[in-house]
Amino acid sequence: MSRVYNFSPGPATLPLEVLETIRNDIPDWCGTGMSVMEVSHRGKDFTKVAAHAEATLRELMGVPDDYSVLFCQGGATLQMAMAPLNLAGPDDTVDYVLTGSWGKKAAGEAGKFCKVNIAADASDRNFTYIPDESAWARADDAAYLHITPNETIAGVEFHFVPGGDAPIVADMSSNILSRPIDVRDYGVIYAGAQKNIGPAGITLVIVRNDLLERVRPNTPHLLTWKSYADSDSMTNTPPTFTWYVADLVFQWLKDRGGVEAMAEVNQRKSSRLYAAIDASDFYSNPVAEDCRSRMNVPFILADDGLDATFLEESAAAGLVNLKGHRSVGGMRASIYNAMPEEGVDTLIAFMAEFERKYG
Repeated sequence: MSRVYNFSPGPATLPLEVLETIRNDIPDWCGTGMSVMEVSHRGKDFTKVAAHAEATLRELMGVPDDYSVLFCQGGATLQMAMAPLNLAGPDDTVDYVLTGSWGKKAAGEAGKFCKVNIAADASDRNFTYIPDESAWARADDAAYLHITPNETIAGVEFHFVPGGDAPIVADMSSNILSRPIDVRDYGVIYAGAQKNIGPAGITLVIVRNDLLERVRPNTPHLLTWKSYADSDSMTNTPPTFTWYVADLVFQWLKDRGGVEAMAEVNQRKSSRLYAAIDASDFYSNPVAEDCRSRMNVPFILADDGLDATFLEESAAAGLVNLKGHRSVGGMRASIYNAMPEEGVDTLIAFMAEFERKYG
């Protein structure tokens, strides 16, 4: 069977070149006579991979020396609990901006450990916009401000960095490495791997070193960022295969010009898809234009009775995993870094033909 264009929100499509490298490495990795899944995480062969992955990521993102790069477990969801445990005491207040389901979930987790102030909440318009920053109600003494720069489900993305003195904690799971950012704008960045980094199983955390000292003294060892920083992310046995694939993806990005070049590709892909939706009376996108996501593009058919037909025929055409999240409905095309421009163009052509048939 030939490869399909996989628009899944995660686990998401991987670069074909990376998959081919993995296929070749599986039985005999780097002349070891073993798969990378079989070697010791503390052996010199794998520690070279870990060091190379960190060095390449630091280069790609311009990570300053006074920030630690951690490869954790538990996904972004665990980081939603680790943020308050590592940055705030039980009597501290933390600010949360809710622009979608993941921000809402993060606030719920933080509420178990400290006082949560909802600085802004876009649920009044079904998470289709970002409230103007001038209207945010932030606490004067907040230990940190949490934002979700890209909401995977709603397709809402921040195109600005909030101001203020509190360190920003950002869940970048679905837009990390998609464009250049200034890491110094953030105190903590965390991201699950399964969208723009590699397979599920590892979570990237970038944290300013001075913040490592805020951790609560009774926090379990494996829930402290400091434990990962002090052990080169090897406090316990890490998911070595996912780490190895992440290293391959980082190198793939570097070989293609880094995040600057990827940002140009991502802008072209998303602009073409939004233009096709906006030019049609058959399809629509509910998100305010100033905060549309470049990674996750939801769209709705004028007649939702055609949804099942659209999904059936698109899958037959090699365009898979376009069904919108169950909480939103409609369709969603996740067009992360590894989605080639040809995949987006093929989707646009299919949408035009589907509209011609049924519109």
